[in-house]
Amino acid sequence: MNARERERTSHASGAGHGAPASERGEGSDQLLIAIRSAIAASPNANAAMKQTVQLLKDARPHYTWAGIYVMDGDELVLGPFVGKPSPHTRIPLGRGICGAAATEKSTIIVDDVSADPRYLACSIETKSEIVVPIMNGPDVLGEIDIDSDQPAAFGADDRALLEQVAPLLAEALSDR
Repeated sequence: MNARERERTSHASGAGHGAPASERGEGSDQLLIAIRSAIAASPNANAAMKQTVQLLKDARPHYTWAGIYVMDGDELVLGPFVGKPSPHTRIPLGRGICGAAATEKSTIIVDDVSADPRYLACSIETKSEIVVPIMNGPDVLGEIDIDSDQPAAFGADDRALLEQVAPLLAEALSDR
């Protein structure tokens, strides 16, 4: 298995990675319900995205940066986020981990961003990242991007949660 395949599958069990289980898996159902309700109550896509990243960041202590990039032509454009400002407000498809996830149309988990040549440094504190595409059929509408200051912070529970949030955001973005 090559490094890229390991990134996508390394957390199939979710055991032994990142934050303690008490900070990772507990409350996923309640968080998903809260996000679903917030998106449904939002007056527009931007408000839905803002609510989503705030709820994710507040509920998951190991999420040090939570943001959404939205497709604009062949670029990802930074939308709402919670955390330190990012210098990467526009990312071409295929560039960085975000661009790779959009191009591959699949979730990418990176346990150690310093070891991944695709990583576009945003913060020297960032140690790991998960990026989940927001899809409408075959089209990428955007993506959820989460950074952590902890190495190997993202497990199967994070992936499962974010992959359930993405279609909810797809509905909101499709209606814009």
